[in-house]
Amino acid sequence: MSDIINGVGASSIGSISSGIGSIAGLSSSSGSQPAQKSGEFSTILNKTLSELNESQVAADKAVADLATGEITDLHQAAIAIGKAETSMKLMLEIRNKAISAYKEVARTQL
Repeated sequence: MSDIINGVGASSIGSISSGIGSIAGLSSSSGSQPAQKSGEFSTILNKTLSELNESQVAADKAVADLATGEITDLHQAAIAIGKAETSMKLMLEIRNKAISAYKEVARTQL
């Protein structure tokens, strides 16, 4: 069971964390200078949300297949559902941190 939990969402979490590293300018490919490309944040955000949506669609399909009895491998369905759940939790935490940072910046007096 722990192997499933450890493996669930590893690719999604890896792509999200590399995207966050790129946003923060911590990517190893950027060297010592932060990324200065315009639109990079929106591109990374759109890509990450697209990946999240794909995992949610796969989980929904797995649940529908379970309900209709069309699924042959219960293990793969459980992995798809767990991956979607983990990805959603990570995205919600990222959203909460972004909102918190925005509120803190909004409270800053100039």
